[in-house]
This record gives sequence, structure tokens and C-alpha cells, in this order.
Amino acid sequence: MRIAEFVMALVLAVFSLYLMWKSAELPIGWLPGEGPGGGAFPFWLSLGMLLCCIAIIIRWIARASPPSRSRESFMTLETVKRFALVAGSLTVMIALIHVIGVYGAVPLFLIFYVRFLGRHSWKTTCALAFCTPVAAFFFFEIALKKTLPKGFTEPLFYPLYDIFL
Repeated sequence: MRIAEFVMALVLAVFSLYLMWKSAELPIGWLPGEGPGGGAFPFWLSLGMLLCCIAIIIRWIARASPPSRSRESFMTLETVKRFALVAGSLTVMIALIHVIGVYGAVPLFLIFYVRFLGRHSWKTTCALAFCTPVAAFFFFEIALKKTLPKGFTEPLFYPLYDIFL
């Protein structure tokens, strides 16, 4: 576990630096009348990830976290199965984005993940599956004026654009 924590923090730190470098090829600040530049979110999220990786490495050196002191194996067979299930469901969600769009794929993924993997109540599951895409729509499409893929459901959004834009 100790070595895995350090290696993952180091790999993600290098990946963060790469994403920051590539994102900076586009504007990373606020563009008047348009909103954030095309590289803004990737750049600033990557910077946040880099800072977290640095904090993990510092805590690893100081042996301040339980994983940094652990001698347990990184992934058990059960962990590998869960990882494969989550990675597979994310792959399906990403594939569905091109067909039914973000606002259809995300709720389906959340229903599967929250209800069937997380074993939360239907009330919690439905609340998240409904509120997350609605919040994402208003945040990206209305506030930031950045459209997300909608697949064949795009005509359903035209009335909302007429109201809010």
C-alpha cells in the first residue's frame, strides 16, 4: 500500500503537469462576453490535482497517513472486481453520451452507481439522478454558455434555450 500511494501520487502529479501544459495552449482565463476560455477548467482542475498530489507526497514522506505506514497489498481480488465494475460502468456511460447525451447518460450512471453499487435508498438515488443533470445544465449551458453533448435528445432542449438564452 505504501509504495502504491507514492507511485500513484507521482504518476498523477506528472499527468497534472502535462494537462496544465496542454490546457495552456488555449486561453485559461475569463474571456469577456464568452465566459471561461477553452483551457480554463482543465488547467485549474489540473493545478488542484497537482497540489493534492504534492500534499500526498509530503504526507507520504512524513508517514502521516495510514496508507503511508501500511504494508498491506494495494488491491485484493474483491477490489479488482469493484474496480472493473466501476470502470466498465463508466465506459458504458461515456459511450452513451454520444447516443443520449450527457443529460441522459449521467442519470443512468448515477442510478446504477448510487443504488446498485452504493446500496442507497431510491429516494437518495432519484434525487441525485434528477438534480445532478439539472444543475449541470444550468451551470454549463446557461451560466457558462458551454454546450455539452446531447445526442438525439438535443431537440428537447430547444425550448429551454429559448427561455434562458
